[in-house]
Amino acid sequence: MKRSISLLTFAGAAAGAAPALAADLSVTVEVPKLTVAEYHKPYVAIWIENPADSTAAGTLAVWYDADNREDKGAKWLKDMRQWWRKAGREMSFPADGISGATRAPGPQKLVFAGSKGALKDLKPGAYNLVVEAAREVGGHEAVRVPFTWGKPGKPASAKGASELGAVTVSVK
Repeated sequence: MKRSISLLTFAGAAAGAAPALAADLSVTVEVPKLTVAEYHKPYVAIWIENPADSTAAGTLAVWYDADNREDKGAKWLKDMRQWWRKAGREMSFPADGISGATRAPGPQKLVFAGSKGALKDLKPGAYNLVVEAAREVGGHEAVRVPFTWGKPGKPASAKGASELGAVTVSVK
């Protein structure tokens, strides 16, 4: 009898130690350097979208000019139209853990912990990572990358045509 209790205890401890969901969402967003007369860093929103109904499951990051005089940087967030309609207009800025400064051209690497923010309560399943960019005196673009939350998998990527370069997402 002692032996069976020991095995059950060990099996229960091992099952409790196994993670139920993937721990991190790794994202790389390439901000291209554009050769234009007047270059401005883009405002960028990164969020998770339910592919079935295109609703926002959560905002991961918003890059904008938070130091703009009289907080006029937030005024231009609505230029990221898709994100603004689905999630942005209901947020107040700066948003703790989400807001950040605009980024320079080049690859921008981000890691979002599964135990925090929008990922904390995200149910396992298929989603789109959406990266939307808008630039003053420039264009607008959104890139969608499908991924599966809940288990590690191969990286997925998509490429923008003008305002965004390659966007890669992987669940680790």
